[in-house]
Amino acid sequence: MSETTDIFIIGGGINGAGIARDAAGRGQKVALVEQTDLGGATSSASSKLIHGGLRYLENYEFRLVRESLLERETLWKIAPHLITPLRFILPHHKGLRPAFILRLGLFLYDYIGGRKLLPPTKRLNLLKDNIGTCLRDDLTIGFEYSDCWVDDARLVVLNALSAAEMGAKILTRHTFLGAVQKNGLWNIDVKTPDGSIKNYTAKVLINASGPWVDKSLNACNIGQKNTPTVRLIKGSHIIVPKLHDDNRALTFQHADGRVVFAIPYQKKYTLIGTTDTPFEADPRNVKADSDEIKYLCEIASEYFKKTIIPSDVVWTYSGVRPLYDDGAKNASKATRDYVLDLIGEQSKAPLLNIYGGKVTTYRCLAEEALEKVSPYIDLEKDSWTADTALPGGDLPGRQDPAKALNSYIEKIVEDYPWLDQATCIRMACAYGTRLEKMMIGVSSLNDMGQHFGAGLYAKEINYLINEEWAKTAEDILWRRTKLGLHMSEQERETVAAHIQQQSQT
Repeated sequence: MSETTDIFIIGGGINGAGIARDAAGRGQKVALVEQTDLGGATSSASSKLIHGGLRYLENYEFRLVRESLLERETLWKIAPHLITPLRFILPHHKGLRPAFILRLGLFLYDYIGGRKLLPPTKRLNLLKDNIGTCLRDDLTIGFEYSDCWVDDARLVVLNALSAAEMGAKILTRHTFLGAVQKNGLWNIDVKTPDGSIKNYTAKVLINASGPWVDKSLNACNIGQKNTPTVRLIKGSHIIVPKLHDDNRALTFQHADGRVVFAIPYQKKYTLIGTTDTPFEADPRNVKADSDEIKYLCEIASEYFKKTIIPSDVVWTYSGVRPLYDDGAKNASKATRDYVLDLIGEQSKAPLLNIYGGKVTTYRCLAEEALEKVSPYIDLEKDSWTADTALPGGDLPGRQDPAKALNSYIEKIVEDYPWLDQATCIRMACAYGTRLEKMMIGVSSLNDMGQHFGAGLYAKEINYLINEEWAKTAEDILWRRTKLGLHMSEQERETVAAHIQQQSQT
């Protein structure tokens, strides 16, 4: 027997999860299928930034930059535990863009995006500023500007959690097999984790499957021609032991037109990325290759006093960005804006295909997606997600998000004195007020259960399994907590064994 829904979403990345949340909050019956883990592909492989995209100004993508800049403070307020402001230093490289061009770009960056809470741009003398001590001596001028940092994989999970709390069905480890239009509805076949086939019907089908968007479209049996095609661009990042003690990030220009970030990461490391290369293989097998690692090391070495070499790299990750194919010859020039392609007539069930997009604009994309399909469904209210906190983000005083987070961290440190302070801070920032749900029945360290290393206890693992769809050690160690980076191989194997045991009970 088929299960009936209003909106069926293919893909559990940031766009799919964001649409599910928005739609469920407007009274829609929603089902979302994800073939692996939430945020298991592109959405957990970003540069972890909520940013305007300074370099997009050079491509004249002013609408995208303005929308992105406006979203920085909106998202900061609805997830003040997860999103934090980050200052960036852009050193002036004398062989590249002139200083006045950089200053003009940052002037636009400051004033086209309605900045209210984030501090403005300023010029720096790198010979006198602390950040200059790690940079080459010939880099004397820099510009400091604001953007925000986010745990991208957790942002996906929070949107899915919010959707589920409002009735959406979130189906991870389910595979979309195909769909056909029949009697004004979509008939959709899905393979469940046990290998059985389940059928759903829906008024609207939304294809948010990222790098698999064309594959999902082809499985919809609509015979549509001349639809937009996806352009797959691979982006890789490297992680090295931290290169400076300053808590600000760095933005590096390169002669090929690329911009690369060096971002403080997980207290002990520096995250460097990203690359932009065409990709034509299976997105499930994406990983950083030796040329990309060497490329990122060489760019960083043009700016840092320390020469970074591939043997310094402790971890890498890669993702495939499903950009709209606008015909740009250079991959780094391809538009990062999203394109929503609606296929269907008033008398038929529509299919909405989503191309491109970035973490920063996912909420706006979701609003536009629902506007596109609104003639086919009955939305109970207007847009609402800009003012409503994501799960855990309902911190007291969140209209001043920085102050709200600091106050909440102080509360958590005081409430759980038997946990070390670093673990309290990490958990407060990861879970916000939902941490209190995790800690029900916990009054001592013994109640946290087995300690697996790096501040990860059985209590947290079990919470992630029971509340956040985690199924594997990778889900927990590399997406929901990032603690895999701080653990030994033996500790990671112990976590995997514990999860395996939990799945059998």
